[in-house]
Amino acid sequence: MELTATTTTINPLLPPTSPRSRIPIISPFKRSNLFDVSSAYSSFQNPQITISSNPRNRHTNPIFLTHCSTKPTISDDKDNVIKDQDSTFLPDSNPDIQNPQKPTSNQEKPTSKSLVSRGLVLDLGSEGGWDSVEVGSPVVKRFLSDEEERWYMWYYGRSGVNLDPGSIGLAVSSNGVHWERGKGVVQSNSDVGVVLKSSNDWWAFDTNGVMPGEIVIMSSSKTRASNAVYWFYYTGFSNEKIESLDDSLEFSLENPEKDGKNGEFGKICRSLPGLAMSQDGRHWARIEGEHHSGSLFDLGSEGEWDSMFISSPQVVFHSSGDLRMYYHSFDSEKAHFAIGVARSRDGMRWMKLGKIMGGGGVGEFDEYGVMNPCVVRNKKDGGYYMVYEGLGVDGSRSIGLAQSSNGLKDWHRVEGGPVLKPGIEKGCWDDGRVGSPCLVHMEGEKDEWRLYYKGVGQNGHSGIGMAVSEGNDVKSFRRWTGFHL
Repeated sequence: MELTATTTTINPLLPPTSPRSRIPIISPFKRSNLFDVSSAYSSFQNPQITISSNPRNRHTNPIFLTHCSTKPTISDDKDNVIKDQDSTFLPDSNPDIQNPQKPTSNQEKPTSKSLVSRGLVLDLGSEGGWDSVEVGSPVVKRFLSDEEERWYMWYYGRSGVNLDPGSIGLAVSSNGVHWERGKGVVQSNSDVGVVLKSSNDWWAFDTNGVMPGEIVIMSSSKTRASNAVYWFYYTGFSNEKIESLDDSLEFSLENPEKDGKNGEFGKICRSLPGLAMSQDGRHWARIEGEHHSGSLFDLGSEGEWDSMFISSPQVVFHSSGDLRMYYHSFDSEKAHFAIGVARSRDGMRWMKLGKIMGGGGVGEFDEYGVMNPCVVRNKKDGGYYMVYEGLGVDGSRSIGLAQSSNGLKDWHRVEGGPVLKPGIEKGCWDDGRVGSPCLVHMEGEKDEWRLYYKGVGQNGHSGIGMAVSEGNDVKSFRRWTGFHL
């Protein structure tokens, strides 16, 4: 299937002209600044796709996309192919785009001591900005071409103004270290800023904050890269509070990622996984799942390990027609946070396969459970790495590593404890806790790994940091201190 303009194709990101129309829309859409993308997703090849609107959705304005400066590529793994099913896309519109802002650098708040800021690559935004009170949950992608190196970081942030629950924004970089960010909402003449806010629809699952999970770039084998589509899996939070979980914890915990300022500790909200799509990584259309709230799937039934909430959906493309979603919840029976996996043929309809990791052994850094997984495939042997946030019985948080040969089961922790602990220097920016890891493979001469993460100081000040592996050893990381010439 071609996503460019023909008499038989449609642009899945344009909503219908009529609120109840189910007639496919034929609309030209040309972009030429992306590289060719090889075959990646067989469900795009010959699907019967229709676009329909939610009768609850009052938004009918089409979404206009700006050009993307990245050049994504994705390879196709022919093994373990599952037969595709048809897909139905149900787009919603993005929040209003307004208030263009000039990009600003992450160097707005310099520190005087290098040890105190070691590893910090994105501090809080400037006063009045959308991310001036909290940042976290980085999702980092690196795109290479013959002409340039381009980095994107989607991350969570909030301003603290009017009980702001938090939004998702985009920062860009040429080296993955020095980032340009926006103070307000991204607009057609700006590359950076807020890209996704909470839903305004009362019935939606994501009315009380959104948090990034993973970006997957997919296209058909018959489609050129100018038509590649960004699939954004994210966590959406509702206003429903989980009282039973609050009462069971021996320490303070809150979601979304609020760090206990202004007496905000102890609020655990119900959350579910969502999906949005884009052709430039900046302007997104929500895609409604089968659940009545618009989420991709529901909580587990009473007594199941994921019956309280579902958070941090992290999707890995394994092969054509085979995607895996890793997510975490709280297993009330075992009294620990745990990670599970679901599987999909089309990226929209998911089948849960169950819990794959729970709490560690007595006295371990992750005894109270595991959260916020990031799973990547090792191209050398086809196995999988998982970096995750480990929770101690005292509320401490560090980053651990697990491995699996197939990514579905037999996950085992790497011995030796966490691969990254909170900073030990007095007064350093991440001496409180570290978590929400994102692992990026730096293919090239050095063949090293980068670990992006959220760090929080004991004073509650948050930031996003970066650590680098010792060569290609993913089991050992050191905080970034500068480029070595």
